[in-house]
Amino acid sequence: MADKTEQWAGKTIHAGGEWLEAVSGATREIIDPADALPFAVVAEGDEKDTDIAVAAARAAFDGGDGADGEGIGGAGVRGEGVWPRTPVTERAALLRRVADLLVRDRERLGLLESRDAGKTVEEGRVDIDCVADAFRYFADLVAAEAPGRVVDAGTPDVHSVVVHEPVGVCALITPWNYPLLQASWKIAPALAAGNTFVVKPSEITPLTTIALIDLLVEAGLPAGVANIVTGPGHTVGARLAEHPDVDLVSFTGGLISGTKVAQAAAVTVKKVALELGGKNPNVVFADACATEEGFDTAVDQALNAAFIHSGQVCSAGSRLIVEETVRERFVAELARRAERIRLGRGTEDGVECGPLVSEQQRAKTESYVAAALAEGAVLRSGGKRPEPTATRPATGYFYEPTVLDQCHREMTVVREEVFGPVLTVETFRTEDEAVALANDTEYGLAGAVWTADAGRARRVAGRLRHGTVWINDFHPYLPQAEWGGFGKSGVGRELGPAGLAEYREAKHVYQNLAPRPVRWFAG
Repeated sequence: MADKTEQWAGKTIHAGGEWLEAVSGATREIIDPADALPFAVVAEGDEKDTDIAVAAARAAFDGGDGADGEGIGGAGVRGEGVWPRTPVTERAALLRRVADLLVRDRERLGLLESRDAGKTVEEGRVDIDCVADAFRYFADLVAAEAPGRVVDAGTPDVHSVVVHEPVGVCALITPWNYPLLQASWKIAPALAAGNTFVVKPSEITPLTTIALIDLLVEAGLPAGVANIVTGPGHTVGARLAEHPDVDLVSFTGGLISGTKVAQAAAVTVKKVALELGGKNPNVVFADACATEEGFDTAVDQALNAAFIHSGQVCSAGSRLIVEETVRERFVAELARRAERIRLGRGTEDGVECGPLVSEQQRAKTESYVAAALAEGAVLRSGGKRPEPTATRPATGYFYEPTVLDQCHREMTVVREEVFGPVLTVETFRTEDEAVALANDTEYGLAGAVWTADAGRARRVAGRLRHGTVWINDFHPYLPQAEWGGFGKSGVGRELGPAGLAEYREAKHVYQNLAPRPVRWFAG
């Protein structure tokens, strides 16, 4: 890994098939959150670098590769680039080659994801597996499609068909918590549909996305189709959202930033897909805990829901809503197990949970916990920085898994997304009350219901206003099933057929097979 990060050092803007330094020459150190020490250097791009990358993507899509004398960014007439014209079977084959390369480099990329984002190496490896699955899924999806949908025009004299074409140049803005996974959910369908793109990874976790661009090139993607600009959101991200040569912007991140992206994109009326925050309920009915096995499973899954990747997951089950009759036993066992979670550097054996991604994120988490305690929450576990150890340096951004009991819906910590290892506990007495609590959020990304009653499971799942609902489980997703949320959790969907549709435009082609005069006008 060291030789690869040195190869990228300061030359990590990819535009038109070349690795470039930032126009300004600026660079940024990438910090390992386990010890707060830099371990890589990348270019710090800005608006000028963004314009260069967009021009390269535009030229690759439109065919302005210099053959008409205009060159990249020139004013030549738009035609068709190589990639949009590439047969679907060939695009699918390239995506499968990328999946194979990801499998080949699984260990290297998993370790890089661990150091970059702070998660355990095992989590990093699982992420790489999921990325490969996404590329294979979209390859299979486009390869199996019919060439168009025939529309019955009511007469044999007309042939009418609806076809799908790529949107054009796509701006893909991705978050820091699942850098490569979130990038792949955008890049794979964008390429499958025949688009070109500029991706802007989070400025604090860009390394695996840079590595993916290398793999795309190795797989044979034409120059200019895949472009990346490393840099902050207020320059690179903002320019991508407003850029007149960008046809679609897909953003995953926080609500405030997503709102700004939508506002900037509205000026040029480009397509927008937003995957924003979540405040996700995990509803546990008493009958799910009626047996020791059921109780153990529900508690174990509540831990996974809240504390995987230190709670830095948009779909984290950070709101435990448990039936009152089992609350005390459930929370006591949950807190006991939370205290036993092994915190440390994600690359160390035996570590179960890594640090938060940055000092800023840890400070934000601490402020939420302090506010909750001031508002009357009861601390059952965690609530502080852990003692340093050999695998948990004092300089790292660690925070103990925290369980806050006796919470209610008016508390800030219950209503706002913490994005840290903090679980709040609310209680209910009736099914209607459980549903009301679960839906009492401005978000609507994901949620779960735990019950031994199949009828209740279906009723509650049907009433929850969330884009994904798990029954007796938490966190699994399938690349063939849509992912996205209701309310302020976003607009549009990723994954599944709808995830591919985001990167396409529908075109109706109507052919009159027997043209003749209409005679609408007499003269």
